[in-house]
Amino acid sequence: AQLFKHGKREDCLPYAATVLECLDNCKLSESNQMVLRKLGMKLVQRLGLTFVKPKVAKWRYQRGCRSLAANLQAQGSVVQNQMITVAANEADDEEEYDIPGEIENVVEQLLVGLKDKDTIVRWSAAKGIGRITGRLPKELADDVIGSLLDCFSFQETDNAWHGGCLALAELGRRGLLLPSRISDVVPVILKALTYDEKRGACSVGSNVRDAACYVCWAFARAYDPAELIPFINQISSALVIAAVFDRDVNCRRAASAAFQENVGRQGTFPHGIDILTAADYFAVGNRVNCYLTISVYIAGFPEYTQPMIDHLVNMKINHWDSVIRELSTKALHNLTPRAPEYMAGVVLPRLLPLSVGSDLHTRHGAILACAEITHALCKLAEENNRSITYYFNEKSLEGLKQIHQEVCSNRQLYRGLGGELMRPAVCTLIEKLSLSKMPFKGDPIIGGWQWLINDSLRSLPLVSSAARQHIKESAVSALSALCNEYYINEKGEADPALQDELVTQYVSELQNTEEMIRCGFSRALGALPRFLLKGRLQQVLEGLRKVTLISPADISFAESRRDALIAIAKVCQTIGVKGEGSQEEYVCKDNVTQIYATLLSGVTDYTTDSRGDVGGWVREAAMTSLMEVTLLLVQNKAELINANICKQIMCWLAQQSAEKIDKFRAHAGSVFLTLLHFDHPPVPHIPHREELERIFPRSEKETLNWNAASEAFPRITQLLHLPTYQYYVLSGLSVSVGGLTETTLRYSAQSLFDYMKKIQNDSSAMESFCETLLKVFEDNLRNDRVSVPLLTMLDQMLANGCFDVFTMQENHPFPVKLFTLCKEEIKRSKDIRKLRSSIGVFCGLIQFQGDMREKVFFQLFLLLCHPFPIIRKTTASQVYEMLITYSDVVDPDIMDEVMTILSDTNWEAELPVVREKRNCLCDLMKVPKPQLVSK
Repeated sequence: AQLFKHGKREDCLPYAATVLECLDNCKLSESNQMVLRKLGMKLVQRLGLTFVKPKVAKWRYQRGCRSLAANLQAQGSVVQNQMITVAANEADDEEEYDIPGEIENVVEQLLVGLKDKDTIVRWSAAKGIGRITGRLPKELADDVIGSLLDCFSFQETDNAWHGGCLALAELGRRGLLLPSRISDVVPVILKALTYDEKRGACSVGSNVRDAACYVCWAFARAYDPAELIPFINQISSALVIAAVFDRDVNCRRAASAAFQENVGRQGTFPHGIDILTAADYFAVGNRVNCYLTISVYIAGFPEYTQPMIDHLVNMKINHWDSVIRELSTKALHNLTPRAPEYMAGVVLPRLLPLSVGSDLHTRHGAILACAEITHALCKLAEENNRSITYYFNEKSLEGLKQIHQEVCSNRQLYRGLGGELMRPAVCTLIEKLSLSKMPFKGDPIIGGWQWLINDSLRSLPLVSSAARQHIKESAVSALSALCNEYYINEKGEADPALQDELVTQYVSELQNTEEMIRCGFSRALGALPRFLLKGRLQQVLEGLRKVTLISPADISFAESRRDALIAIAKVCQTIGVKGEGSQEEYVCKDNVTQIYATLLSGVTDYTTDSRGDVGGWVREAAMTSLMEVTLLLVQNKAELINANICKQIMCWLAQQSAEKIDKFRAHAGSVFLTLLHFDHPPVPHIPHREELERIFPRSEKETLNWNAASEAFPRITQLLHLPTYQYYVLSGLSVSVGGLTETTLRYSAQSLFDYMKKIQNDSSAMESFCETLLKVFEDNLRNDRVSVPLLTMLDQMLANGCFDVFTMQENHPFPVKLFTLCKEEIKRSKDIRKLRSSIGVFCGLIQFQGDMREKVFFQLFLLLCHPFPIIRKTTASQVYEMLITYSDVVDPDIMDEVMTILSDTNWEAELPVVREKRNCLCDLMKVPKPQLVSK
């Protein structure tokens, strides 16, 4: 290829035919190596260029003025007389010369290359077509363009469309696509701009759309504005639609760039500069922003409104990606005010048959679109004080009503996988129709809708875990809107029979054996309006309280406990506060204690299962609900919060703020600061408020990053100074300091050691700290979640000399008590991590003087003969290090012998051998030998 590119034509021509023949025989196009196919394309086009004379085609389209400044001046009125006539004496210039027969073969190979499976080969073929067409006579060149346009049939693959677009752009750039052909090319390009073929679970075609934008960009540079005038509206609408509604960010950006080039070079795009400013390269990067904001601005220009709406209805609400379908329907909602009559008169009647059609994706998109457009039209009618029937005729209202009937009874489309899309879609429809205040009161359809909501909540266990949350949220939102609109009478009350049935049914479902059904109905009760809860408050709260209890049967039902706690806060916010009110109608002094007890029990949920710390979800929900209920009471009747409740809330939050999981620590910290800094009015009875305000100044509320251990722990350890919080913060810290995560461990330990250094000389502070530490240990004996990290923390504290003040005193009570607790903790334990941590603690305790030393040695020598070899080995190496560190604990005369036994014995050998060596150590150090207990 390089030889034919750089060699003289006269020298190469004699060999060209032979080389082409050899190349044909190689059958490179069938090779599966991309590089070979690409080089084959390069050689073919160079051979083709050798066969034809190197001359510039006289018939080429020449664009005159290329100055941007001139274009922009001529923007208002396109100068008509700029029409450049292609040289009139064409026939004279077209000197006749024979085109060798091989050219046909070359062009054929290049056209096949446009359909190759690799982009790089298609690109090379497109370049070749451009180069060779430039040397052919006009008629032959036109034949090439005709063959090229055959690439764009729907029988062809996306590769052919992509290659075809690249070749068209190449021809356009070289001026080889004459204006007479533009009318054939533009429709093809418009199709390519929205080309999207579904393949299995995804689609192909983003490269075709990108290449189509490149063609538009090339045409903008190649043609005079006058040539493109007839197609301006089509091209500008198509590019705007691609820039705003394409699924892929690279296509949106390519369309934006092509639009910009057209505005600059052509100067004829309607409202070009305004649109460019709104939809520039960076603005179109965010898809949600494109669909919901930029589209509304552009639709404000009448030329674009209808094409944009039509595109969404025809191409996007049936898109394979559900995210795009949902975004499109929201975009239609936002675009409705721009063309309400068109929406109501044309779009809605088109959507209603689609919403009960056979294709699942189209049905899903159409139902959501009907919901969003109806809601938008009703909002418009309300703003203009018109009745709903202004936009909706009987047929439309009937059609909207029929959707649920069709989907449910006639077609049974709520079942199976399709049901996972249909249920939330129809629930959204119910919600939007209820919010639109549709005149369906007393209509049998309301019963059908209520059935769907209940059935969706009941069938949550049957749907895939991915769809569960979405179905639950849609059903709960629909329920709330439905009740508010259709279940309230003129007096603002509920029908007693209906209220009784609904509340009793929902409360009874809370004890279902399926966790997901409990979740659904908990959230449903939380969404009920006040008039349905009134008079039934105790029944609802009691039902939700039972869901939050942990029993052996439902220990792993963390999600239902979470949802029940969220629902309790929602019910409290809906029902309102009245200090002396009835406990059936308000949050009042009779039920506030019970509500707080339920919420506080959620903060202590540390359930774990195969998914990890699932109790964390419950703790997070409990903290949020505590904050919501507390702020609700503070603003309405602060006297209902007593000092004890407030102390408990703040202490538990402080403990959570010192724990090891970043996400929950951050949540607890933000709730803690929200309650501390709340001002209208302040939360009463917060213990040590002044000191807390000093540690957490208001100015840093927003900037303090609780997620970062380096920022959170230095603050939270300062609460150890405050007696009320000391126990709780220490409980949280022990889990962090003894944890496994490197950063959490490093910063939490460092903060704790800094605190210990400060209080070394303050004997009362030390006494109080040690007392609290022992209490934490005592309260969590055999609770591995706390006790194992606590042993690790104690090991680090002893090694860091945190308790050096006590080493001077004989038989200080702290080490004695600590030793007893450690011994108790590892009794009959088989947990290797726990046993290894305890060895470190025992070795650290050797530094304390008194009778205890002998007991510690005895305990360590017991572990030297532990049934687990790894424990024997670890004990030996740690005792060895301990004797080097604290050399005064053993008589210098026997030191060498003890060290030799410890280092030379194979502690992983059989127990009788090891026991003998251990007993030697006991004799040397005058420690009683542990006796074998006969079982």
